[in-house]
Amino acid sequence: MRQSGDLPVPLHLRNAPTKLMKELGYHDGYKYPHDFPGHYTPQQYLPDALTGRAFWQPADSPQERKLSDYIARCRAAGEQ
Repeated sequence: MRQSGDLPVPLHLRNAPTKLMKELGYHDGYKYPHDFPGHYTPQQYLPDALTGRAFWQPADSPQERKLSDYIARCRAAGEQ
């Protein structure tokens, strides 16, 4: 990103192919979305500095409205 520069990927999203990486906590706590209903589970995917920012605004089209509705349902389910 232009404003923030390169930011670290959250540890739980990082691959842990070595013993050291596993010991450092890489991949700990990762939740595989396809193991959950609707293939969604609340999980932080962005670096801390970007959490809560919106990167997409749906256009006025049926397909994007459908996607926007799905995202809203996922967010509502994650708040429960």
